[in-house]
Amino acid sequence: MKFHRRALLSAAAAVPTLAAASACGLTAEDGSDDGPLTGLRIMVPNSPGGGYDTTARSIARIMEDEGIAKAIEVFNLEGAGGTVGLQRTVSEEGNGDLAMQMGLGVVGASYTQNSEAKLTGTTAIAKLVEESGAIVVPVGSPFQTIEDLVAAWTADLNGVTAGGGSSPGGPDHLLPMRLAKAVGIDPVQVNYVSYDGGGELLPALLGEKVSFGASGVGEFIDQIEAGQLRVLATSGAERVEVVPDAPTFRESGIDLEFTNWRGWVAPPGISDEDVQKWTDALTAMYESAAWQDELEKQGWTDAFMTGRDFEDFLTDQDYTVAATLQELGLA
Repeated sequence: MKFHRRALLSAAAAVPTLAAASACGLTAEDGSDDGPLTGLRIMVPNSPGGGYDTTARSIARIMEDEGIAKAIEVFNLEGAGGTVGLQRTVSEEGNGDLAMQMGLGVVGASYTQNSEAKLTGTTAIAKLVEESGAIVVPVGSPFQTIEDLVAAWTADLNGVTAGGGSSPGGPDHLLPMRLAKAVGIDPVQVNYVSYDGGGELLPALLGEKVSFGASGVGEFIDQIEAGQLRVLATSGAERVEVVPDAPTFRESGIDLEFTNWRGWVAPPGISDEDVQKWTDALTAMYESAAWQDELEKQGWTDAFMTGRDFEDFLTDQDYTVAATLQELGLA
């Protein structure tokens, strides 16, 4: 198997990781320095309602509310775990008005879906958030605790089905695989059902078509708060503030810590000016009080990173995920 560790196609090396930016300092489409950006498009490479979709639409809304940009188009291009969108992004070489919402799931899918396009062939813009994973069940589930689930799972592998909003190699797939390994279950034996984003996973959970779901807390916060779903455990180092009663794996005696992340990339070959345009816009959004409120509301962890730092992070993630999938026999 070939690991893709080549340098990312970006001119962002000279962009400071936290460049000072404000809405008034952005350059509008007409070349002036005193108006919001126009003509921006954000691609979401999976179904509406999932984590990528929520993140992209939250950012677009805040950018518009803060006067950073106006009339941002957010659109969904589903398929093959996000790699249909990835291929589209790579094929839009030089298009400085397009960005793709992405994350760990697209990294894995690029291998398990045998995609010719890889994230190392895009322009790195920014890492935005990290998010603890969560093991969730419908409120009618017999599993009241993570210990209940693990006991039933180890006793009857075929009788417990895991569902996730990502294809094999994505975070919703890697989380139950790593959980299985941590509790002594062979990951190869896990019965995992893949859905194209949290928007498709949700009805499967509520309809009890899977025994449990693995995803980010923010994907289902409305259903959790409404009492339709119960969180058995979260996967980060600390409890998640929006679900304070849910223990971490480590608190439950399971030696596992796992977090997902999300960021933005652009097509290859865009100009230095377009890299700066996106970086300044996202930095201005990041510095707003509205974004800090959104982080708290969604249970996301601030992980803002741009320029060479994000390029290096993507390259390392590409290598690590490829090695993990090879270990699982999936790449």
